[in-house]
Amino acid sequence: MREVLARTAFQLFLERGFERTTVDDIVARAGVGRRSFFRYFPSKEDAVFPDHERCLADMTAFLAAVGDAEPVDAVCDAARLVLRMYSANPEFSVQRYRLTREVPGLRTYELSVVRRYEQTLAGYLRDRYGESGDGALRAEVIAASVVAAHNNGLRTWLRSGGEGDPEAAVDHALGLVRQVWGSAPAEGASPVAADGDVVVMVAAKGAPMWRVVQQIEAVIGQG
Repeated sequence: MREVLARTAFQLFLERGFERTTVDDIVARAGVGRRSFFRYFPSKEDAVFPDHERCLADMTAFLAAVGDAEPVDAVCDAARLVLRMYSANPEFSVQRYRLTREVPGLRTYELSVVRRYEQTLAGYLRDRYGESGDGALRAEVIAASVVAAHNNGLRTWLRSGGEGDPEAAVDHALGLVRQVWGSAPAEGASPVAADGDVVVMVAAKGAPMWRVVQQIEAVIGQG
């Protein structure tokens, strides 16, 4: 029933527009009552993103099972679970991406979902690095970097209409994160060597996290 409601809702969003589609429209098309809809989805927005709760659960389980893997490698691999979710159904993923670009409320909702992924990764990293010293800061910055890199590659693929190999752009972006943050890089500067080029990212100890992520996104965008 959950999948039926999600498919029905999304089809109506495409036909009529998100704002013009009501919950009553959805349940009427699906042939169920309002209670059935709200049993599975708290809001219309949740019906646009029906798979993220399961993916978040899978990510949490994956990180709980990785053992003593290198922390940055572990969170990069965990992020790929989101990529696989999107690439499993390219047509739906591309349509959802386009719908989300058109509806401000969906963009806001999507940001809240992205933040939950980031918090899941950061929580794992805090357990590995500890809360003392720069451990908590490192965890937050690396988690934000992984999410920014993953989303940069994923959106490149979505903007192309789902053409080509979605893993290529994501792997390239996450590779930069591994090179910058892998093996506990020293504070201040991290040299990154790739294909003969060297990229240096410098972050002051007190720099806000958004500034650090902005620098990484700028490097990825130039790659």
